[in-house]
Amino acid sequence: MSLLTGKTVVVSGVGAGLGRQVAAAVVRDGGNAVLGARTEAHLAKTAGELDPDGERTAYRATDITDEEECRALAALAAERFGGIDAVVHVAAWDSYFGGIEDADFETWARVVDVNLLGTLRMTRACLPALKERGGSVVFIGTQSAVAAPSQVRQAAYAASKGALTSAMYSLARELGPHRIRVNTVLPGWMWGPPVEAYVRFTAHGEGVPEEEVRRRLAERMALPELATDGDVADAAVFLASDRARAITGQSLLVNAGELMR
Repeated sequence: MSLLTGKTVVVSGVGAGLGRQVAAAVVRDGGNAVLGARTEAHLAKTAGELDPDGERTAYRATDITDEEECRALAALAAERFGGIDAVVHVAAWDSYFGGIEDADFETWARVVDVNLLGTLRMTRACLPALKERGGSVVFIGTQSAVAAPSQVRQAAYAASKGALTSAMYSLARELGPHRIRVNTVLPGWMWGPPVEAYVRFTAHGEGVPEEEVRRRLAERMALPELATDGDVADAAVFLASDRARAITGQSLLVNAGELMR
């Protein structure tokens, strides 16, 4: 039996990178994937590629800053597949860069609204279904919340994700009596569209080959290569599955050993 046979997993933030990889891992491992993101065309394309017959996927355009849209995505999962067993939160605003000196705190507030409050909105929308049979909530955090990278400044993103990890502890206690587990995956540098773009940009700016920039990143790791979006997706799917039935309130670094805690 596959890891998620008979399970239904809601995945937010299904774009070209990690969200797609999580959805693909859910389908690969026998589950039903209910996909949410702001752009319906991207969702339709992903669902068609992962599940051409449409038997184990459903999707709905969803902005996690909108509570009604969150409830509608949760309702779709319950109506189409009879319930929800897990939700994996990939949706995030990760494209705002900078530190404290150049901070636009209005933008910080919007980052927090997406990454912290939006994730909690989507979680709350799924709770009625999750309470029926227990299940799993998986947050996608970031290594930057516990160890700021030297290459880029993403203070708002790190702060919002750090707050989400702190919220995880309270939710794990609150929801544990309903047999709902709450955990966080903390990716470091992971090979996928955002890091690929960083490598291209840096290589162009420095006038060096892209492989040189990638090598500099990889040499920071205990393992000799970067983790990938797929590696992070596999960790999230494990935490979503019954194989992690006794794990809650935990943060799992997926970073090829760059940071060890």
